[in-house]
Amino acid sequence: MRIIENLWDWQGSFPGLVLTVGSFDGVHLGHRRILSMVTESARKMGGTSGLMTFRPHPREFFAPASPPNLLTPDAKKFALIDESGVDVLFVLPFEARVANMDRREFVTEIVHGRCKAVQVVVGHDFRFGREALGDYHYLKRMGPHLEFDAIQAPPLYIEGERVSSTAIRESLLQGDLDKARLFLGRPYSIVGEVIQGRGVGHELGFPTANIAPYHTAVPAQGVYAAQVKFGNQTLPAAVNIGIAPTIRQEVMLIEAHVLGFSGDLRGRRIEVVFHKRLRPERRFATRLELAAAIGEDVAAVRNWFLGGAAPEEAPIE
Repeated sequence: MRIIENLWDWQGSFPGLVLTVGSFDGVHLGHRRILSMVTESARKMGGTSGLMTFRPHPREFFAPASPPNLLTPDAKKFALIDESGVDVLFVLPFEARVANMDRREFVTEIVHGRCKAVQVVVGHDFRFGREALGDYHYLKRMGPHLEFDAIQAPPLYIEGERVSSTAIRESLLQGDLDKARLFLGRPYSIVGEVIQGRGVGHELGFPTANIAPYHTAVPAQGVYAAQVKFGNQTLPAAVNIGIAPTIRQEVMLIEAHVLGFSGDLRGRRIEVVFHKRLRPERRFATRLELAAAIGEDVAAVRNWFLGGAAPEEAPIE
């Protein structure tokens, strides 16, 4: 997949571009159906499949003090889009001139002028332009004047509920990993750089790799059976999300005790893949009780994976 890092700098064109536009946070099953429509349409006409996304997320631009809890950072999102078979990814910096564009300017200057799309595929709830006045119906009306077709993808329902990034965020907040996985089509994961912790886990005999979530959707506080990926390794882990009330930690961290690993991961980027919530976070009277509880959690994680619960797509190495 070719990535155009800044659409404003792009002067070229792609033959027969079939384009979809949106944030695509999570690249969930609803998004993947849209991408499938794009790639299939491009294949049939011998053209190019493309996606235009925004950086930063529009909600972060409009409300920097309360940015959205994203499901996928750019690197993860781009990798998932690449896996879908899309040929080209356009990144449009979401800045004042984009935010102030009315719907006509957005279509004429961006979709037609910059991307040169011959077909545009959008979701049922897609909105664009100043005050979000643009939608599929507007694209449909503008298409004949700018020589492109507009197609609307219907919403995807699973078990009677519409698949959406919002629904996935809500399920994570409730600790419902099964629903999040069902809508995503994969286990939920968080990517981050391992930071220096307080060393309490090491003192208790269970050293942890700690990452601080940054504008990332975080599952409910508690202890999880998970896997940690770094380099070419994928290892089981007991993960605590929370403020460590026994230790009285001031900020929320994701703390992963990686089973069978004794190295130092500080400064490295890791991916924590969540599989099962074992229990809520609790406060213990003493550190001795905390250490005993962590030991039980580690044993539960080990037994869970040894019991065959680990998914085939993320084998333990």
